[in-house]
Amino acid sequence: MRSVSVIKRGCLFFLLSAVLSACNAGDPGSGRLSDIPYESEPYPLREPDRFVRMEIPADNQLTVAGVALGKQLFFDPLLSADSTVSCSSCHLPGRAFTDGQILSRGVAGHRSLRNSPSLLNVGYQTEGLFWDGRVNDLEELIVHPVQDTNEMAGDWTELTTKLRDHPEYPLLFRKAFGIDTVAAIDQELTVRAIAQYLRTLVSGNSRYDRYKAGEVILTASEDRGRRIFFDIEDGVPTSECGHCHVEPLFSGLEYFNNGLDEVYDPKNFPDAGKGGISGRVGEMGSFRTPSLRNVALTAPYMHDGRFATLEEVMDHYVSGGKYSENVHPNVRRLDFSERDKADLIAFLQTLTESEFLKESN
Repeated sequence: MRSVSVIKRGCLFFLLSAVLSACNAGDPGSGRLSDIPYESEPYPLREPDRFVRMEIPADNQLTVAGVALGKQLFFDPLLSADSTVSCSSCHLPGRAFTDGQILSRGVAGHRSLRNSPSLLNVGYQTEGLFWDGRVNDLEELIVHPVQDTNEMAGDWTELTTKLRDHPEYPLLFRKAFGIDTVAAIDQELTVRAIAQYLRTLVSGNSRYDRYKAGEVILTASEDRGRRIFFDIEDGVPTSECGHCHVEPLFSGLEYFNNGLDEVYDPKNFPDAGKGGISGRVGEMGSFRTPSLRNVALTAPYMHDGRFATLEEVMDHYVSGGKYSENVHPNVRRLDFSERDKADLIAFLQTLTESEFLKESN
């Protein structure tokens, strides 16, 4: 009888163990996630007809679950050292993914070294990222602000632990990337998810785009500003704008010295920009040409946020800028009246995509 009882108890223990093991296969607390469905549905990226197709890495194709995870991570302050600053703290949807600050404020009140650029259409920036072009892809870009001591001051090892211990993220990582265990959550998957979300931030349906499609008519001031911008007709002054801010992104993706500082020795630029990365004398004081899409929402302007308004930007270019030997030749004194400046600004305001920004909030 005892032998039978022992056998029965042994069988019952084995059965309970098997049931618990099966239950734990999809339980983040057990470390196993294999019973949770992997959701690989492609994300339907909507790209404007006038844009070239976005170059998306073969190993990080967009999925609905991956974009959703990336978006949650982008807005989550958990990624910072003290859980007070998120990516979105410096890139607000309502400001075209800038923050309205001269220099952004990070963990413990530290200030970033440069103005936060817009992230709209960042997936089309194929000639380097950041103001100085220091990295070549979005996955690499995301690493920097998370660990920058002036921004989020995070430690990727500690961040990975927080994500693995989180009550929700293991399930989201499983759905997005099909990982089998919580231990598979790491820096690489985190940046891949955020990069997927950033590639969905496409802006190409402004009032000007609708004008190009024949859907709206520009006002007289906007249209005159358009002709000034593109230097396309006699009777308006030459602006040189369209040579550097090229359609449809309104950025040539190049790096220029636009005459912000008077410098006679290339070693004396207050910020060397791309030259500080490349070491080339001709690139000292050069910065990436920002897109003018949604520019009415992205003040203050320039890499250091020195200009508070579009009017100040206009005055800088009309003046011809300041001397240094590698100032771009298109930066020269312009023969502009107050009306010319007002009309050009009126055109720039047609590049605002209010519908996109409203949906992003």
